[in-house]
Amino acid sequence: MAHAATESQFVTFSLENECFAVPVEVVREILDHEDPFRIPHGPDYLLGLRDVRGQGVPVIDLRLRLGMSQTQKTPHTRILVIDVTIDGRSLSLGLVADRVFEVTSFRSDAIEAAPDIGIRWQSDYIAGVVRRAGDFVVIVNLTKLFSGTDMRSLGSVATRPLEPA
Repeated sequence: MAHAATESQFVTFSLENECFAVPVEVVREILDHEDPFRIPHGPDYLLGLRDVRGQGVPVIDLRLRLGMSQTQKTPHTRILVIDVTIDGRSLSLGLVADRVFEVTSFRSDAIEAAPDIGIRWQSDYIAGVVRRAGDFVVIVNLTKLFSGTDMRSLGSVATRPLEPA
């Protein structure tokens, strides 16, 4: 007897001309883009801190983190506020996306593994790939993408609430 494929919901968004997705359960909210408070000497993809309901949330240029060109702010630019567990700690991050499309469901049997192209490349952040409308949607493995020494230091920046002005 075959098992029925399960469905999971994802928030889809664009970076440059590519479509990406993250699980809907990690997305706390989607905000209009505002310039964050700059933090000196941070990694290039760390744009700064943004106040999200009294909490200082590091804002990440996801395009730079993925090795793409820097985000150019447009009226469609959004920040996905996510809560993700990194090294056993819950961390809130703001991810800059060129555009947020929708919440959509993908069947588990439609999610393919990251393709093997025969050379080493930075694919460990890819949780899977879904074919849709003649194109691909890349599902981001946020834990893999944000694990590492530099991200642990972001956690210490983000754990303190911002003082009211």
